[in-house]
Amino acid sequence: MSIESDRRELRQLVEDWALWRDAGDWDRFATVWHPDDGWMTATWFQGPAKDFIAISREAFDNGVSILHFLGGHTADVVGDHAIAQTKMTINQRAEVDGVEVDVVCTGRFYDFCARHEGAWKIVRRQPIYEKDRLDLVDPSATLSLDPQLLSRFPVGYRHLGYLQTKAGFTVKTGLPGLTGEVVRRLYEEGAKWLAGSGTPGDPH
Repeated sequence: MSIESDRRELRQLVEDWALWRDAGDWDRFATVWHPDDGWMTATWFQGPAKDFIAISREAFDNGVSILHFLGGHTADVVGDHAIAQTKMTINQRAEVDGVEVDVVCTGRFYDFCARHEGAWKIVRRQPIYEKDRLDLVDPSATLSLDPQLLSRFPVGYRHLGYLQTKAGFTVKTGLPGLTGEVVRRLYEEGAKWLAGSGTPGDPH
């Protein structure tokens, strides 16, 4: 199999993740993950892929609106390991203090992938949060944000963290952004993965 075909398959894997997750196609969504080692990190969840699927399904059924759009993609492939990076936006709609808002967060999906039984699977997904914004769905509405709560989160996902906290989620701080030590450490973990490391960094 050529590097070019591997890259096409990895791109398809990332697209399948977004389409099947946002459509609530949970059986097919489960197939994109490595069956033993799949791990998801998000602002509001960190844990095994099977748990992420279950909690995402529950949230979907309860009307939580989180959608994903994909942009440019690249993949580095070495043998049966790969690092895929895909430009993306995370879009969440919810009420904040009784006002309906949209938060759009722009960043990248940084995926540690492995070939499993001849097919590429996601072993670990770590989003990189580059910047975000909050928009009022009704432009005539007014909303005042709590600056103390807003400043709790890194600049790359401060509005997303604000909205999710108001919605009752526990939001993790210290996730990677466009620059800084955290994202540099992620890149180092990616380099080790491509060099044949048995585990994709330390997702815990």
